[in-house]
Amino acid sequence: MKKAIPLLPSARVNAEGFALGNHPCYNFAGSHRHARVHLPVAPRCNLQCNYCNRKFDCVNESRPGVSSGVLTPAQALAYLEEVAERVPHLAVVGIAGPGDPFANPYETLETLRLVRQRFPEMMLCVASNGLQVGPHVEELVRLNVTHVTLTINAVDPSIGALIYAWVRDGGRPLKGEEAALLLIERQLEALKRLTAAGVLVKVNSIVIPGINDRHLPEVAARVRELGATLMNAIPLCPIAGTRFAHMSEPSALVMARVRLQCGAFLPQMSHCARCRADAVGLLGKDQSAEFSETLKQYAQMPMILDTSRPYVAVATQEGMLVNLHLGEAREVLIYSREPSSGEYEIADVRNLPPPGGGDERWKSLASSLRDCRAILVSACGPRPRKILEGFGLAVIEMEGLIEEGLEALFNGEEVAPPLRRRFTGCGAGCSGDGNGCS
Repeated sequence: MKKAIPLLPSARVNAEGFALGNHPCYNFAGSHRHARVHLPVAPRCNLQCNYCNRKFDCVNESRPGVSSGVLTPAQALAYLEEVAERVPHLAVVGIAGPGDPFANPYETLETLRLVRQRFPEMMLCVASNGLQVGPHVEELVRLNVTHVTLTINAVDPSIGALIYAWVRDGGRPLKGEEAALLLIERQLEALKRLTAAGVLVKVNSIVIPGINDRHLPEVAARVRELGATLMNAIPLCPIAGTRFAHMSEPSALVMARVRLQCGAFLPQMSHCARCRADAVGLLGKDQSAEFSETLKQYAQMPMILDTSRPYVAVATQEGMLVNLHLGEAREVLIYSREPSSGEYEIADVRNLPPPGGGDERWKSLASSLRDCRAILVSACGPRPRKILEGFGLAVIEMEGLIEEGLEALFNGEEVAPPLRRRFTGCGAGCSGDGNGCS
């Protein structure tokens, strides 16, 4: 029998001086002193667990997949600023859904970037099923995400096939053992890469009587080999509308057996609060209900021009006029203002993502223009506008001289009414459905 490894001591700190052991999930004592907040910016999921239903939301219900609203990255930062003012000892900012963070990679990573820039002292963490973590490990490390939770319910595909209804890998929907095998391979690879990079990984496992309760010690042994720090055996919570709705929650005796057996390989978390995707406060004193209306208000927050971003992007045909629909532009000019002279200069020329790809095109564009406070275009469809402004990039529709638009934006003013226009339809170059050349 392998000897259980101890929890990391709270004295261990990373490069920014964070006490890693003070994360409330990793340290029972810390759970009474250090508060956390989950930012619900990830609504989509890439697999369907037979125990999960994200359609239900009650402010008094505490379980993963539940949130009073969904925020854009820009809204999430504004919301976090208020939470930080109202919640003492806030130490951890996490993203845990209500879907999966890496089925929503643009939203997740942009939110983490914004939080790291505004609150450099905060510990950052994410909770994922692990299917699509791999491509983002390097960026997580760069952002100093110190803690990651992976939900791993099986390392045997025959058992996993009983737990997952389907798994979607890109455009491929998979079922049965094929789906479970792909998921398990991705989970274990992500775990290996994360721990090799120094990230602390907790493994959550849902205890499902008669399906994986006797298999979980094998899971514990495998994830221990790959560097997991802690395991959290969570009793099944039967949810209406799921395939496991008819099942019973495992008894205290079953849970004690599972934790004892798994504890031979990994320390066991015993103070889990089944956190919501919008959890706020201490683990034992959750304030999600208190912040529910606040979160909903921020979810309706209008776009505010971020003047800390130094540039403005412009869609133009010849470099003098704003005269291109966003969907027709293949590149944009990036303008800056020279502080001493006040003159406008072209700092860069950036290619835009090619047509096609739907929402992902606009998320990619927002990511490539994160240093721009606004983009000047002759027109923009409602869907691209919503996505770009959700990432903090104001979309200004106007026609006229570029310099007149720049003058207003760099001075924090509105573009003059005679220059402004509103989207009425796509131009001749549009091959889409009239909603933004998507």
